[in-house]
Amino acid sequence: MTENDQKLPRARSATAVLAGLIAVLVGVTSSAAIVFTAAKAAGAGPRELTSWMLALGVGMGVTCIGLSLRYKAPVITAWSTPGAALLVSGLDGVTMAQAIGAFIVSAALIVLSGLTGWFERVMGRIPVPLAAGLLAGVLVQFGTGLFASMDGHFAVVFSIFAVYLLGRRLLPRYAVLAALAVGVAVAAAQGSLQPGRIRFAFAEPVFTAPAFSWQVIISVALPLFVVTMASQNLPGVAVLRGDGYGRVPVSPLLTWTGVTNLLLAPFGCFGLNLAAITAAICTGREAHEDPDRRYLAGVWAGVFYLGVGVFGGTVGSLLTALPTALILGIAGLGLLGTIGNSLNSALSEESSREAAVVTFLATASGVTLLGVGSAFWGLLAGALTVAVTRGRRRPRGTGPSQEPTRSAETPVPSGAASVR
Repeated sequence: MTENDQKLPRARSATAVLAGLIAVLVGVTSSAAIVFTAAKAAGAGPRELTSWMLALGVGMGVTCIGLSLRYKAPVITAWSTPGAALLVSGLDGVTMAQAIGAFIVSAALIVLSGLTGWFERVMGRIPVPLAAGLLAGVLVQFGTGLFASMDGHFAVVFSIFAVYLLGRRLLPRYAVLAALAVGVAVAAAQGSLQPGRIRFAFAEPVFTAPAFSWQVIISVALPLFVVTMASQNLPGVAVLRGDGYGRVPVSPLLTWTGVTNLLLAPFGCFGLNLAAITAAICTGREAHEDPDRRYLAGVWAGVFYLGVGVFGGTVGSLLTALPTALILGIAGLGLLGTIGNSLNSALSEESSREAAVVTFLATASGVTLLGVGSAFWGLLAGALTVAVTRGRRRPRGTGPSQEPTRSAETPVPSGAASVR
Protein backbone atom coordinates (compact mmCIF):
# COMPACT_ATOMS: atom_id res chain seq x y z
CA MET A 1 0.00 0.00 0.00
CA THR A 2 1.36 3.42 -0.97
CA GLU A 3 1.59 6.41 1.32
CA ASN A 4 -1.26 8.10 -0.57
CA ASP A 5 -3.46 5.07 -0.11
CA GLN A 6 -2.83 5.17 3.62
CA LYS A 7 -4.04 8.75 3.73
CA LEU A 8 -7.33 7.95 2.08
CA PRO A 9 -10.34 7.76 4.44
CA ARG A 10 -11.01 4.17 5.31
CA ALA A 11 -14.52 4.39 3.89
CA ARG A 12 -14.41 0.71 3.03
CA SER A 13 -13.99 -0.33 6.64
CA ALA A 14 -16.06 -3.51 6.91
CA THR A 15 -17.42 -2.69 10.36
CA ALA A 16 -18.52 0.82 9.34
CA VAL A 17 -20.21 -0.50 6.20
CA LEU A 18 -21.94 -3.23 8.20
CA ALA A 19 -23.11 -0.80 10.89
CA GLY A 20 -24.59 1.49 8.24
CA LEU A 21 -26.28 -1.43 6.51
CA ILE A 22 -27.77 -2.82 9.73
CA ALA A 23 -29.02 0.63 10.73
CA VAL A 24 -30.85 0.98 7.43
CA LEU A 25 -32.21 -2.56 7.51
CA VAL A 26 -33.53 -2.10 11.03
CA GLY A 27 -34.98 1.32 10.24
CA VAL A 28 -36.73 0.24 7.07
CA THR A 29 -37.92 -3.22 8.03
CA SER A 30 -39.26 -2.13 11.42
CA SER A 31 -41.59 0.59 10.17
CA ALA A 32 -41.89 0.75 6.37
CA ALA A 33 -45.26 -0.96 6.62
CA ILE A 34 -46.48 1.85 8.89
CA VAL A 35 -45.34 4.44 6.33
CA PHE A 36 -47.19 2.63 3.56
CA THR A 37 -50.35 2.51 5.69
CA ALA A 38 -50.10 6.22 6.47
CA ALA A 39 -49.69 7.09 2.79
CA LYS A 40 -52.69 4.97 1.85
CA ALA A 41 -54.75 6.74 4.54
CA ALA A 42 -54.21 9.97 2.56
CA GLY A 43 -55.32 8.28 -0.65
CA ALA A 44 -51.88 7.49 -2.07
CA GLY A 45 -51.70 5.15 -5.04
CA PRO A 46 -48.72 3.05 -6.16
CA ARG A 47 -46.94 6.05 -7.74
CA GLU A 48 -47.41 8.20 -4.63
CA LEU A 49 -46.22 5.37 -2.39
CA THR A 50 -42.94 5.04 -4.27
CA SER A 51 -42.61 8.84 -4.31
CA TRP A 52 -42.91 8.89 -0.52
CA MET A 53 -40.14 6.30 -0.23
CA LEU A 54 -38.00 8.24 -2.71
CA ALA A 55 -38.41 11.51 -0.80
CA LEU A 56 -37.76 9.88 2.57
CA GLY A 57 -34.78 7.87 1.29
CA VAL A 58 -33.17 10.89 -0.37
CA GLY A 59 -33.84 13.06 2.68
CA MET A 60 -32.29 10.57 5.09
CA GLY A 61 -29.41 9.82 2.75
CA VAL A 62 -28.44 13.44 2.14
CA THR A 63 -28.67 14.42 5.82
CA CYS A 64 -26.78 11.34 7.05
CA ILE A 65 -23.94 11.89 4.60
CA GLY A 66 -23.79 15.67 4.86
CA LEU A 67 -24.10 16.00 8.64
CA SER A 68 -21.75 13.08 9.38
CA LEU A 69 -19.06 14.57 7.14
CA ARG A 70 -19.64 18.09 8.47
CA TYR A 71 -19.31 17.19 12.16
CA LYS A 72 -17.12 14.07 11.82
CA ALA A 73 -19.63 12.20 13.96
CA PRO A 74 -22.11 9.41 13.16
CA VAL A 75 -25.20 11.58 12.71
CA ILE A 76 -28.01 9.25 11.68
CA THR A 77 -31.41 10.54 10.62
CA ALA A 78 -34.65 8.64 10.15
CA TRP A 79 -38.27 9.11 9.32
CA SER A 80 -40.57 9.71 12.28
CA THR A 81 -42.01 6.27 13.05
CA PRO A 82 -44.34 7.58 15.82
CA GLY A 83 -45.29 10.32 13.38
CA ALA A 84 -46.18 7.73 10.74
CA ALA A 85 -48.27 5.84 13.29
CA LEU A 86 -50.05 9.07 14.16
CA LEU A 87 -50.73 9.74 10.48
CA VAL A 88 -52.41 6.36 10.00
CA SER A 89 -55.42 7.63 11.94
CA GLY A 90 -54.86 11.38 11.57
CA LEU A 91 -54.99 11.37 7.75
CA ASP A 92 -58.27 9.50 7.57
CA GLY A 93 -60.55 11.67 5.43
CA VAL A 94 -57.74 14.15 4.65
CA THR A 95 -56.81 14.85 1.03
CA MET A 96 -53.25 14.31 -0.18
CA ALA A 97 -52.85 18.07 -0.74
CA GLN A 98 -53.94 18.82 2.84
CA ALA A 99 -51.58 16.15 4.15
CA ILE A 100 -48.68 17.75 2.26
CA GLY A 101 -49.65 21.12 3.75
CA ALA A 102 -49.49 19.58 7.24
CA PHE A 103 -46.03 18.12 6.49
CA ILE A 104 -44.79 21.57 5.44
CA VAL A 105 -46.10 23.23 8.62
CA SER A 106 -44.53 20.55 10.84
CA ALA A 107 -41.19 20.88 9.03
CA ALA A 108 -41.28 24.66 9.35
CA LEU A 109 -41.76 24.34 13.12
CA ILE A 110 -38.73 22.03 13.32
CA VAL A 111 -36.67 24.60 11.40
CA LEU A 112 -37.85 27.28 13.82
CA SER A 113 -36.81 25.09 16.76
CA GLY A 114 -33.34 24.76 15.30
CA LEU A 115 -32.90 28.44 14.48
CA THR A 116 -34.07 29.66 17.89
CA GLY A 117 -32.00 27.08 19.79
CA TRP A 118 -34.64 26.46 22.44
CA PHE A 119 -34.52 22.66 22.07
CA GLU A 120 -30.73 22.58 22.49
CA ARG A 121 -30.99 24.72 25.63
CA VAL A 122 -33.49 22.30 27.10
CA MET A 123 -31.29 19.31 26.28
CA GLY A 124 -28.27 21.05 27.80
CA ARG A 125 -29.97 21.04 31.21
CA ILE A 126 -30.60 17.28 31.24
CA PRO A 127 -28.14 15.42 33.52
CA VAL A 128 -25.99 12.87 31.72
CA PRO A 129 -27.17 9.89 33.87
CA LEU A 130 -30.79 10.66 32.97
CA ALA A 131 -29.91 10.85 29.27
CA ALA A 132 -28.05 7.54 29.58
CA GLY A 133 -31.02 5.94 31.37
CA LEU A 134 -33.27 7.23 28.62
CA LEU A 135 -31.05 5.70 25.93
CA ALA A 136 -30.86 2.35 27.73
CA GLY A 137 -34.63 2.31 28.09
CA VAL A 138 -35.12 2.99 24.39
CA LEU A 139 -32.71 0.22 23.36
CA VAL A 140 -33.54 -2.48 25.90
CA GLN A 141 -36.37 -3.82 23.74
CA PHE A 142 -33.80 -4.79 21.10
CA GLY A 143 -31.56 -6.45 23.68
CA THR A 144 -34.43 -8.58 24.99
CA GLY A 145 -35.70 -9.07 21.43
CA LEU A 146 -32.48 -10.90 20.61
CA PHE A 147 -33.49 -13.70 22.98
CA ALA A 148 -37.26 -13.42 22.58
CA SER A 149 -36.89 -14.04 18.85
CA MET A 150 -35.36 -17.44 19.61
CA ASP A 151 -38.88 -18.62 20.31
CA GLY A 152 -39.88 -20.10 16.99
CA HIS A 153 -36.63 -19.15 15.23
CA PHE A 154 -34.08 -20.87 17.44
CA ALA A 155 -31.76 -22.13 14.72
CA VAL A 156 -31.25 -18.73 13.08
CA VAL A 157 -30.99 -16.61 16.22
CA PHE A 158 -28.95 -19.02 18.34
CA SER A 159 -26.51 -19.55 15.48
CA ILE A 160 -25.82 -15.83 15.14
CA PHE A 161 -25.50 -15.49 18.93
CA ALA A 162 -23.01 -18.36 19.12
CA VAL A 163 -20.95 -17.03 16.21
CA TYR A 164 -21.00 -13.55 17.75
CA LEU A 165 -19.57 -14.90 21.03
CA LEU A 166 -16.81 -16.75 19.18
CA GLY A 167 -16.14 -13.64 17.14
CA ARG A 168 -15.82 -11.49 20.24
CA ARG A 169 -13.17 -13.91 21.45
CA LEU A 170 -11.24 -14.31 18.20
CA LEU A 171 -12.05 -11.34 15.90
CA PRO A 172 -13.93 -8.73 17.95
CA ARG A 173 -14.20 -6.15 15.16
CA TYR A 174 -15.89 -8.58 12.81
CA ALA A 175 -18.09 -10.45 15.27
CA VAL A 176 -21.35 -8.91 14.04
CA LEU A 177 -20.33 -9.31 10.40
CA ALA A 178 -19.61 -13.01 10.92
CA ALA A 179 -22.90 -13.44 12.77
CA LEU A 180 -24.83 -11.81 9.92
CA ALA A 181 -23.16 -14.04 7.32
CA VAL A 182 -23.95 -17.20 9.28
CA GLY A 183 -27.51 -16.02 9.94
CA VAL A 184 -28.14 -15.48 6.23
CA ALA A 185 -26.71 -18.90 5.45
CA VAL A 186 -28.87 -20.64 8.06
CA ALA A 187 -31.98 -18.75 6.94
CA ALA A 188 -31.29 -19.73 3.33
CA ALA A 189 -30.83 -23.37 4.33
CA GLN A 190 -34.16 -23.28 6.19
CA GLY A 191 -35.91 -21.66 3.26
CA SER A 192 -36.94 -18.57 5.23
CA LEU A 193 -34.70 -16.36 3.05
CA GLN A 194 -36.51 -15.81 -0.24
CA PRO A 195 -34.47 -13.59 -2.59
CA GLY A 196 -36.73 -14.55 -5.49
CA ARG A 197 -39.40 -12.19 -4.14
CA ILE A 198 -37.21 -9.12 -4.62
CA ARG A 199 -38.20 -7.04 -7.64
CA PHE A 200 -36.08 -4.06 -8.63
CA ALA A 201 -37.88 -0.92 -9.75
CA PHE A 202 -36.89 2.73 -9.79
CA ALA A 203 -39.02 5.24 -7.89
CA GLU A 204 -40.36 8.36 -9.60
CA PRO A 205 -41.07 11.65 -7.80
CA VAL A 206 -44.69 12.79 -7.73
CA PHE A 207 -45.22 16.46 -6.86
CA THR A 208 -48.37 17.38 -4.91
CA ALA A 209 -49.26 21.04 -4.48
CA PRO A 210 -50.01 21.71 -0.80
CA ALA A 211 -53.35 22.87 0.56
CA PHE A 212 -53.53 24.40 4.01
CA SER A 213 -56.47 23.73 6.30
CA TRP A 214 -56.45 25.06 9.85
CA GLN A 215 -58.31 21.96 11.01
CA VAL A 216 -55.66 19.68 9.52
CA ILE A 217 -52.87 21.88 10.85
CA ILE A 218 -54.24 21.56 14.38
CA SER A 219 -55.14 17.88 14.18
CA VAL A 220 -52.16 16.63 12.13
CA ALA A 221 -49.31 19.16 11.77
CA LEU A 222 -48.99 20.18 15.43
CA PRO A 223 -49.24 16.62 16.83
CA LEU A 224 -46.75 15.45 14.20
CA PHE A 225 -44.30 18.15 15.28
CA VAL A 226 -44.70 17.37 19.00
CA VAL A 227 -44.37 13.61 18.53
CA THR A 228 -41.31 14.02 16.30
CA MET A 229 -39.55 16.28 18.79
CA ALA A 230 -40.47 14.37 21.95
CA SER A 231 -40.32 10.78 20.73
CA GLN A 232 -37.56 11.00 18.11
CA ASN A 233 -35.29 14.05 18.36
CA LEU A 234 -35.08 13.90 22.15
CA PRO A 235 -33.78 10.30 22.36
CA GLY A 236 -31.73 10.97 19.23
CA VAL A 237 -29.78 13.65 21.07
CA ALA A 238 -29.47 11.31 24.05
CA VAL A 239 -27.77 8.73 21.81
CA LEU A 240 -25.17 11.22 20.62
CA ARG A 241 -24.49 12.45 24.14
CA GLY A 242 -24.48 8.98 25.65
CA ASP A 243 -21.86 7.69 23.22
CA GLY A 244 -19.54 10.65 23.64
CA TYR A 245 -20.61 13.00 20.85
CA GLY A 246 -21.91 15.81 23.02
CA ARG A 247 -19.70 18.22 21.08
CA VAL A 248 -22.03 18.01 18.09
CA PRO A 249 -24.34 21.08 18.19
CA VAL A 250 -28.01 20.14 18.28
CA SER A 251 -29.59 23.25 16.75
CA PRO A 252 -27.89 22.95 13.32
CA LEU A 253 -28.91 19.29 13.15
CA LEU A 254 -32.54 20.23 13.70
CA THR A 255 -32.31 23.11 11.26
CA TRP A 256 -30.90 21.01 8.43
CA THR A 257 -33.26 18.07 8.97
CA GLY A 258 -36.16 20.55 9.05
CA VAL A 259 -35.03 22.34 5.88
CA THR A 260 -34.56 19.05 4.03
CA ASN A 261 -37.99 17.92 5.20
CA LEU A 262 -39.47 21.22 4.04
CA LEU A 263 -38.02 20.91 0.54
CA LEU A 264 -39.07 17.29 0.09
CA ALA A 265 -42.51 17.50 1.74
CA PRO A 266 -44.39 18.03 -1.57
CA PHE A 267 -43.07 14.64 -2.69
CA GLY A 268 -44.19 12.82 0.47
CA CYS A 269 -41.46 13.43 3.05
CA PHE A 270 -43.65 13.68 6.16
CA GLY A 271 -41.00 13.83 8.88
CA LEU A 272 -37.21 13.71 9.18
CA ASN A 273 -35.53 13.64 12.56
CA LEU A 274 -32.50 12.41 14.46
CA ALA A 275 -32.52 8.64 14.81
CA ALA A 276 -32.23 6.91 18.17
CA ILE A 277 -32.20 3.11 17.89
CA THR A 278 -30.61 2.98 14.44
CA ALA A 279 -28.18 5.74 15.43
CA ALA A 280 -26.97 3.69 18.39
CA ILE A 281 -25.90 0.97 15.96
CA CYS A 282 -23.50 3.45 14.34
CA THR A 283 -22.25 5.27 17.46
CA GLY A 284 -21.03 2.24 19.40
CA ARG A 285 -17.76 0.35 19.41
CA GLU A 286 -19.01 -2.24 16.92
CA ALA A 287 -19.21 0.44 14.21
CA HIS A 288 -15.51 1.27 14.56
CA GLU A 289 -12.90 0.89 17.28
CA ASP A 290 -11.87 4.53 16.83
CA PRO A 291 -14.67 6.91 17.91
CA ASP A 292 -13.29 9.56 15.56
CA ARG A 293 -13.82 7.22 12.59
CA ARG A 294 -17.39 6.15 13.39
CA TYR A 295 -18.72 8.96 11.24
CA LEU A 296 -18.00 6.61 8.32
CA ALA A 297 -20.88 4.45 9.51
CA GLY A 298 -23.13 7.49 9.20
CA VAL A 299 -21.88 8.12 5.68
CA TRP A 300 -22.52 4.52 4.66
CA ALA A 301 -25.97 4.60 6.23
CA GLY A 302 -26.69 7.61 4.03
CA VAL A 303 -25.49 5.75 0.96
CA PHE A 304 -27.79 2.82 1.72
CA TYR A 305 -30.71 5.17 2.42
CA LEU A 306 -30.20 6.75 -1.00
CA GLY A 307 -30.44 3.26 -2.42
CA VAL A 308 -33.70 2.70 -0.53
CA GLY A 309 -35.07 5.90 -2.02
CA VAL A 310 -33.98 5.25 -5.60
CA PHE A 311 -35.31 1.68 -5.48
CA GLY A 312 -38.39 2.60 -3.46
CA GLY A 313 -40.47 0.10 -5.37
CA THR A 314 -38.37 -2.77 -4.09
CA VAL A 315 -38.76 -2.04 -0.37
CA GLY A 316 -41.99 -3.96 0.01
CA SER A 317 -40.59 -7.07 -1.66
CA LEU A 318 -37.38 -6.80 0.36
CA LEU A 319 -39.40 -6.90 3.57
CA THR A 320 -40.79 -10.27 2.61
CA ALA A 321 -37.38 -11.65 1.62
CA LEU A 322 -35.52 -11.06 4.90
CA PRO A 323 -36.60 -12.99 8.01
CA THR A 324 -37.69 -10.63 10.76
CA ALA A 325 -35.98 -12.75 13.40
CA LEU A 326 -32.64 -12.33 11.62
CA ILE A 327 -32.94 -8.53 11.55
CA LEU A 328 -34.00 -8.37 15.21
CA GLY A 329 -31.20 -10.69 16.25
CA ILE A 330 -28.47 -8.76 14.44
CA ALA A 331 -29.82 -5.47 15.78
CA GLY A 332 -29.72 -6.85 19.32
CA LEU A 333 -26.13 -8.00 18.93
CA GLY A 334 -25.06 -4.68 17.45
CA LEU A 335 -26.55 -2.81 20.40
CA LEU A 336 -25.18 -4.92 23.27
CA GLY A 337 -22.18 -2.66 23.82
CA THR A 338 -24.24 0.53 23.67
CA ILE A 339 -26.80 -0.81 26.15
CA GLY A 340 -24.03 -1.81 28.56
CA ASN A 341 -22.28 1.54 28.30
CA SER A 342 -25.56 3.39 28.79
CA LEU A 343 -26.40 1.43 31.93
CA ASN A 344 -22.89 1.99 33.27
CA SER A 345 -23.17 5.75 32.72
CA ALA A 346 -26.69 5.88 34.16
CA LEU A 347 -25.71 4.10 37.38
CA SER A 348 -22.19 5.45 37.85
CA GLU A 349 -23.13 8.34 40.16
CA GLU A 350 -24.93 7.44 43.37
CA SER A 351 -26.47 10.89 43.73
CA SER A 352 -28.49 10.52 40.51
CA ARG A 353 -28.83 6.73 40.39
CA GLU A 354 -32.44 6.62 41.58
CA ALA A 355 -33.61 9.19 39.02
CA ALA A 356 -31.70 7.37 36.26
CA VAL A 357 -33.36 4.06 37.18
CA VAL A 358 -36.79 5.72 37.12
CA THR A 359 -35.99 7.17 33.68
CA PHE A 360 -34.84 3.78 32.43
CA LEU A 361 -37.87 1.88 33.71
CA ALA A 362 -40.44 4.41 32.51
CA THR A 363 -38.84 4.57 29.07
CA ALA A 364 -38.51 0.80 28.79
CA SER A 365 -42.20 0.40 29.69
CA GLY A 366 -43.20 1.64 26.24
CA VAL A 367 -46.09 3.67 27.64
CA THR A 368 -47.75 6.11 25.24
CA LEU A 369 -49.85 8.97 26.59
CA LEU A 370 -51.55 11.69 24.56
CA GLY A 371 -49.88 10.29 21.46
CA VAL A 372 -46.38 10.91 22.88
CA GLY A 373 -44.01 7.98 23.33
CA SER A 374 -42.28 6.65 26.42
CA ALA A 375 -38.97 8.48 25.78
CA PHE A 376 -40.56 11.79 26.72
CA TRP A 377 -42.44 10.42 29.71
CA GLY A 378 -39.39 8.53 30.94
CA LEU A 379 -37.32 11.70 30.95
CA LEU A 380 -40.16 13.60 32.63
CA ALA A 381 -40.41 10.91 35.33
CA GLY A 382 -36.67 11.09 35.94
CA ALA A 383 -36.70 14.88 36.14
CA LEU A 384 -39.65 14.71 38.55
CA THR A 385 -37.72 12.27 40.72
CA VAL A 386 -34.79 14.68 40.88
CA ALA A 387 -37.09 17.61 41.71
CA VAL A 388 -39.06 15.83 44.44
CA THR A 389 -36.04 14.25 46.12
CA ARG A 390 -34.01 17.46 45.93
CA GLY A 391 -32.63 18.32 49.33
CA ARG A 392 -33.87 15.04 50.80
CA ARG A 393 -30.38 14.15 51.96
CA ARG A 394 -27.90 16.78 53.09
CA PRO A 395 -24.42 15.75 54.27
CA ARG A 396 -23.86 16.23 57.98
CA GLY A 397 -21.90 19.27 58.93
CA THR A 398 -23.06 21.20 55.88
CA GLY A 399 -24.24 24.54 57.09
CA PRO A 400 -25.18 27.78 55.37
CA SER A 401 -21.58 28.95 55.32
CA GLN A 402 -20.13 25.68 54.05
CA GLU A 403 -19.75 24.51 50.49
CA PRO A 404 -22.20 21.62 49.99
CA THR A 405 -21.03 18.43 48.43
CA ARG A 406 -22.68 17.06 45.32
CA SER A 407 -25.86 15.20 46.16
CA ALA A 408 -29.08 14.23 44.47
CA GLU A 409 -30.20 17.82 44.27
CA THR A 410 -27.24 18.83 42.11
CA PRO A 411 -27.76 18.00 38.44
CA VAL A 412 -24.82 16.56 36.61
CA PRO A 413 -23.52 19.19 34.22
CA SER A 414 -24.06 18.57 30.55
CA GLY A 415 -21.04 16.79 29.11
CA ALA A 416 -19.64 15.88 32.54
CA ALA A 417 -19.22 12.31 31.43
CA SER A 418 -19.17 10.52 28.15
CA VAL A 419 -19.58 6.90 27.24
CA ARG A 420 -17.89 5.46 24.21
